[in-house]
Amino acid sequence: MTNEGDKKSRFYTCSCFTTDNIFLDDYKLHVRFVSEHQFRLEYQQLLTRFGCVTEQQFVDVLTKVSQEVDRRRRICETSAERTAAIKNTYEPLHPHVYHLQDSYLAPKLKQLVAYCSSSDACEEGLTELLEDVGAPRVYRLPVFEKSFCEQLVEELEHFEQSTAPKGRPNTMNHYGILLNELGFDEDFITPLREHYLQPLASLLYPDCGGRCLDSHKAFVVKYAMNEDLDLSYHYDNAEVTLNVSLGKEFKDGNLFFGDMRQVSISETECTEVEHRVSEGLLHRGQHMHGALPISCGQRWNLIVWMRASQERNKLCPMCNRKPSLMEADGFADGFTKQSESQQNGFCELT
Repeated sequence: MTNEGDKKSRFYTCSCFTTDNIFLDDYKLHVRFVSEHQFRLEYQQLLTRFGCVTEQQFVDVLTKVSQEVDRRRRICETSAERTAAIKNTYEPLHPHVYHLQDSYLAPKLKQLVAYCSSSDACEEGLTELLEDVGAPRVYRLPVFEKSFCEQLVEELEHFEQSTAPKGRPNTMNHYGILLNELGFDEDFITPLREHYLQPLASLLYPDCGGRCLDSHKAFVVKYAMNEDLDLSYHYDNAEVTLNVSLGKEFKDGNLFFGDMRQVSISETECTEVEHRVSEGLLHRGQHMHGALPISCGQRWNLIVWMRASQERNKLCPMCNRKPSLMEADGFADGFTKQSESQQNGFCELT
């Protein structure tokens, strides 16, 4: 296997990926599936309260869950097949958008990054330059020029209309694009993370891996009438997340933020935050959040889940256990085999 991360580290996934955090859209519930016996014991009574009252309904749920587990077991193979097919058959509309250029970025973002490299840079100074959105440690910042957002969305729509195979981001987003399969990782997302997002995260989130971000998963999600309208309350498989509104025209669909995932929703007061095209929201991956339904139009968002292997090597954020590593392609889920420096708690800025 080869990947862009091989220059520094080999990345792995946790074995829980095939069994944990399976989202049942019909019941807005995340479940774990190891066997039918385990699933019945843990979820049959709960699902009954949610409206799954007949044996046939439960069998239908079991079928969907089993299919999802099987899909996850084959995900590396099928992703590699899609990536090769896209490379061989898809003709980009705007080839230049696959390579990050300084002119694509908002001037304010470059100013923020310049501040981070100054001798007197500190978290307090950086937060004073960012807009307070009302949710704790969630920051709004300009990311791209609007003209670039328009061209990127045109490229994504062109890809959607093509016959090239398409993988979807996750079980919660049915409409979207995995950017690594489309060829954005090496020359766009990786330099964006390393040169622009890492300096910000280092100051804003040093307590949850912001200084040690060494991989990512990037994808685009699409919300539209008669497609995905909203997104249920959840947390991300990330240490730090960037969510950028790319357009197009839409109404409503605000994000809402609660508390960290360890806090019950019954004890949480949520804060709504509106999307603004070309601007991004930076937040901790374990910060619970969701998206309210749009009422018209289309909303495209770029999501970058940034990961710090030093943090997740200690505890998998998806199963809350020490990760059991499995080989995978690319950046996988951001786990690495721990080096001596990592075991000693040393964090090197990258």
